[in-house]
Amino acid sequence: MDQSLKALTDNELIKGYKNGDYSCFEELLARYQAKVYGYIFSVVKDKDMADDIFQDTFFKVVMTLSQGVYKDENKFIHWVMRIAHNLIVDYYRRNNKMPLVPNRPECNVVDTLRIEEENVEHAIMRKQTSQSIRKLVKMLPPEQRRVVILRHYGKCDFKDIAARTGVSINTALGRMRYAIINLRRLAQENDMYIEL
Repeated sequence: MDQSLKALTDNELIKGYKNGDYSCFEELLARYQAKVYGYIFSVVKDKDMADDIFQDTFFKVVMTLSQGVYKDENKFIHWVMRIAHNLIVDYYRRNNKMPLVPNRPECNVVDTLRIEEENVEHAIMRKQTSQSIRKLVKMLPPEQRRVVILRHYGKCDFKDIAARTGVSINTALGRMRYAIINLRRLAQENDMYIEL
């Protein structure tokens, strides 16, 4: 790792990454991975789940930075921790579990409460959305389609996806990024509303 990168602020590293210097993102990751992973693991207490949520957290970070929608407010780590927290809450909601809420300022007890039972209308909408997404996934290029299927339907982490497809983790992440971009475009072209 370039020692000069260690002297840069988070905002300078983000700017460098946006300008195509991927080593800037590697420095951000090295700077905060222990803190983010430690928080996730302290809540979920399961290594595999913590690994998945950690990867999903930084995938969302990469996507947001790449799309240029990150608001530079000198609070990068707080923003990353909020993403991680929201993904943890999503995990518990999906699995109908109620976690113990850590006594930390970044945690909000309201965020951890179970959502209302799904009514029939929501169930139908969810099913229709799922069917629409499946149709769109079939329209993706084969390498992007495979990553989406392995990630979202096979529940594989990016390390497994990279191993199964014979590419690096960065390539797997890149294919996922392009798949999401293409899914959004295809949804728009086919007058479908999907949230990605």
